[in-house]
Amino acid sequence: MLTPAELVGLIEAVAKRDSAAFERLYAATRAKLYGVVLRILRRQDLAEEVIQETYVKIWNSAGQFNPTMSSPITWMASIARNRAIDIVRKRTEASLEEEPQAMEVAAESADPLARREMTEELKRLLECIGRLEPDRQRLVLLAYYNGWSREQLAQKFAAPVNTVKTWLRRSMLDIRQCLGL
Repeated sequence: MLTPAELVGLIEAVAKRDSAAFERLYAATRAKLYGVVLRILRRQDLAEEVIQETYVKIWNSAGQFNPTMSSPITWMASIARNRAIDIVRKRTEASLEEEPQAMEVAAESADPLARREMTEELKRLLECIGRLEPDRQRLVLLAYYNGWSREQLAQKFAAPVNTVKTWLRRSMLDIRQCLGL
C-alpha cells in the first residue's frame, strides 16, 4: 500500500491526465474501494459497476482533491460510498420489510484481506468508534459503513429522524475529537 503522500502525488498527476499515475492509483486502491462498495451493495455485479463509475469520477475530479481537507483514500472512498448509496436508494425492487437481513449490523470481524490491509489510521478510527456507547457505535457503522439512510436508522432505533441526525452529528464530533481533528 502506498503512503498517503504518495497517493496525493498520484492524484495530482491524475489531475494532469497522467494515465500511468492513474493505473498506479487504481492498483493501489481498488481492493479497498471495492470492499467499501461491496459491503454496501452486497452484489458483485453492482459493486463492479460502481467501482468503474468511481474511477471515472476520480479521473474527472482529481483536480478538485484538496489534501488539507481529507486523506486521499478518504476522498476516494467517499466517492465510491456515495455512489453505492445512490444505487441502494434507487433500488425499489425490495424494501426493508422484504429484506430483513438488511436490517442487521455488519459482521463484527473484518474479512482477512481487510484485516491485513488495516492501516494505523483505520486502527485509530476503530478505537475511537469503540469509545462510543454501543447504540451510537451501531448507528455510526450502519450509517457510514453500511450506507443506511437516516430514515432507515430512525426506524431501526425507533427515534425521530431529527434525533438520529443529532446522534450522528454528536457521534461524529466525538470521533473527530478522539482523532484530534
